[in-house]
Amino acid sequence: MSPAPAGLWVRRLMLTAFRNYATAELELDARPVVLLGDNGAGKTNLLEALSLLTPGRGLRSARLDELTPRGPRNDPAPWAVAAEVETAEGPRRLGTGLDPENPGAQRRVARLDGETAPSQAALGQVLTAVWLTPQMDRLFQEGASGRRRFLDRLVFGFDAAHAGRIAAYEHAMRERGRLLKQGSRDAAWLAALEESMAERSVAIAAARRQAVARLSVAVAEGVGPFPRARLGLLGDAEAWLEEMPAIEAESRIAEELAVSRESDADGGAARGAHRADLAVTKAAGGMPAESCSTGEQKALLICIVLAHARVLARERGAPPLLLLDEVAAHLDAARRSALFEEVLALGAQAWMTGTESAFFAPLGAQAQRFAVAEGRVSPAK
Repeated sequence: MSPAPAGLWVRRLMLTAFRNYATAELELDARPVVLLGDNGAGKTNLLEALSLLTPGRGLRSARLDELTPRGPRNDPAPWAVAAEVETAEGPRRLGTGLDPENPGAQRRVARLDGETAPSQAALGQVLTAVWLTPQMDRLFQEGASGRRRFLDRLVFGFDAAHAGRIAAYEHAMRERGRLLKQGSRDAAWLAALEESMAERSVAIAAARRQAVARLSVAVAEGVGPFPRARLGLLGDAEAWLEEMPAIEAESRIAEELAVSRESDADGGAARGAHRADLAVTKAAGGMPAESCSTGEQKALLICIVLAHARVLARERGAPPLLLLDEVAAHLDAARRSALFEEVLALGAQAWMTGTESAFFAPLGAQAQRFAVAEGRVSPAK
């Protein structure tokens, strides 16, 4: 299948003092990207660098001090990631890294077209990326936080302001928790923080509900041999928005937060956006994802990611970047071919890693290949 025209792709990626790369630079075209190399060579680090050009903590959720190599005196080097990105509106320049004015402060800054951006959310207005990593294989087995982060990453593609709402919500929640642990009696300040949490909880819940509704249509279409999924959303604000206007849901959350102050001092906020969960079931038979085999769970995740890309391609004219770490090796031949066909049909610049070039042979000249070895990247022969 010939690739569809790409509307969002990375033309150039540059790394400085990032993980195991002293420096690295890749010149690219719009085709899917295959990164080949041994385990530990630095393939995933390249995907992580790309993921940090979007809002959030990237595909590893790493601390900033984990991203940078150490100098001779164990001083942190000011790591940086930059890219030239082609969009439907024209070329853009994105960058992020430690504050060069004070790298020891471990503060991340974002730059857009040569100017310092007010927040990471500005990056999300240009670049959208979704990823699958081996660490996500247990997404349906572990706690709700991973599924919530996965869902929010999908929401960013529909609503770039979602990242800012989550950041503001988490800031208010942390500040409220700090005051409660200190035994603060400042009722007015606590009430203001709770009102902020309630307002943003409802806005976050509304964005999540809208995204799930749009995705549900696409996942029902399915992708070849990948299992179709059914999506649901669990949470207080999410449920209350079904029953009452948003303003009433905000009031209810604020009231319950006020009542739970004493218990929340030890256990965290009992209500709010941080309690939501994504529920996934296999459409055929209705089996919950957590009860499916590991292979079927991965296939369900791929189905959701491809559905998300399909919706964005329809609505915005371009799919997101797909960062697929060691995905092809764990698929059978039929599903691997279906994945490649869908990527090409979407026109997505999918970045795929692997140790065996044979897995990517069906892509032929429709993909560009790079060899990764000990922190060096070069076009594969």
